[in-house]
Amino acid sequence: MNKSLILAIPALLLASSCAKTLPNTDLKNPGQGSVPGVYLVTSAERSLARSLSSTNVNGFITRLLVQYWTETTYNDEATYNLANRTIPDNVWNAYYQGALGNLNEAKRLISADVVIDAGTKANQLACVDVLAVHAWHNLVDTFGNVPYSQALDINNKTPTYESAATVYTDLLKRLDADIAALKANSGAGTLGSADLIYGGNVSSWIRYASSLKLRLAMTTYDVDPGRAATLVQQAAPDVFQSNSQAAQLAFQSTNPNTNPLYEDLVQSGRYDFVGTNVFIDNQLLPTSDPRLPIYFQPVDGTSSTYAGAPYGPSTNYSLWSNPGVVLRNPTLPAMFMSYYEVQFLLAEAAARGINVGSSAATLYNNAVTASITYWENTAGVGNPSVDAAAYLAQPSVAYATAAGDFKQKIGTQKWIALYNQPSQAWTEWRRLDYPKLQPPAVTYQNSAIPLRYFYPNSEQNLNEANRKDAATAIGGDVVSTKIFWDKN
Repeated sequence: MNKSLILAIPALLLASSCAKTLPNTDLKNPGQGSVPGVYLVTSAERSLARSLSSTNVNGFITRLLVQYWTETTYNDEATYNLANRTIPDNVWNAYYQGALGNLNEAKRLISADVVIDAGTKANQLACVDVLAVHAWHNLVDTFGNVPYSQALDINNKTPTYESAATVYTDLLKRLDADIAALKANSGAGTLGSADLIYGGNVSSWIRYASSLKLRLAMTTYDVDPGRAATLVQQAAPDVFQSNSQAAQLAFQSTNPNTNPLYEDLVQSGRYDFVGTNVFIDNQLLPTSDPRLPIYFQPVDGTSSTYAGAPYGPSTNYSLWSNPGVVLRNPTLPAMFMSYYEVQFLLAEAAARGINVGSSAATLYNNAVTASITYWENTAGVGNPSVDAAAYLAQPSVAYATAAGDFKQKIGTQKWIALYNQPSQAWTEWRRLDYPKLQPPAVTYQNSAIPLRYFYPNSEQNLNEANRKDAATAIGGDVVSTKIFWDKN
């Protein structure tokens, strides 16, 4: 379920990590004169949705890092020049200011509002925290150790960094508390129409929180298998059960609330992004993947010829398949977390010997089928059940006969499915080590494929002592340093 963006979002929604109150606001009664807390949730959801969807070269380049796309003209980002456009700064600010800043202020306002009844307040605060957990884990997965408990204190200009593993442990505890606090069918109120993801449906938020718990638990499996297994079994009964339950946010057809993909691919007039031969020629074409004509357009726009460009070097845009028509739809939803991702996580859990109620092969088939169904239904093409069955029947795709161990089988198919969840695709590639991607021959300062972003310039300028300590703790503030969960 998803809700379209509200057009009349107040103009004062946060542009920094701490909200400013309006003139003549009675600070003892935040329900009078200040921004209602629920509207800051709206702004945070919108900001997080844009961060998860955007392919803007000034920050959100994970579609390039996992080699779905490459650039034909200005190829700095495809060759890992993160410094030229201060990419780490822009991503850091998007999460800390746009998402977490709004959520922190929403929490303050909702908590202080004497008008809201206790049940409604509990539901609202739990939803706020689930979103915060999502934003925090993306920050950790991007940078490693980050400012956490002190980060949103406006009076602390030099917050200390905390261990990424410690942050993850706390995030999982927070999700447990959120799941316990959310009360469906209790008669209590919710975020209502201010919630652009589920319209305030508490049962849906419980499934979302449980699915996030599953994601975080499996992400840390190689760090602590026993704890991960316990958390997975706790979460599994309450995760998404269908595509319709996925956490997504629908954009609108007019500015300023269009999908940033539409802005990047259509409005910008930029003719630069094309599919790679790694993805199209080496993966989608050999298996006649039914998602190919949805993910990409034919080379000449009319025939059925698809071709991916070499990854990295500049080339001629017109020679290659560019992103599909469905990605140019201004209303295409931003996917926070999908049902097919959940099924892949459960398949991996089963393959690792965790009892989640079904076999790895069945869950793998469910995941692939759900992905094909989602994309064909979104594009309004194909026959999902028939197309998915034919695809899975191929020896190179079928779980029993596909190449490699479970990491290769699941990692490869998950990479294909997470095409519109590029940040999570980057995490899964780093964690599962499949597919085996290679950097282009020429990269910025001979860089390998980034495993993290280096800390932003703003931290070097304003919080250098703590940044330096954090860099030492993780093994160096360079793109080759692994996040704590990346063990292989």
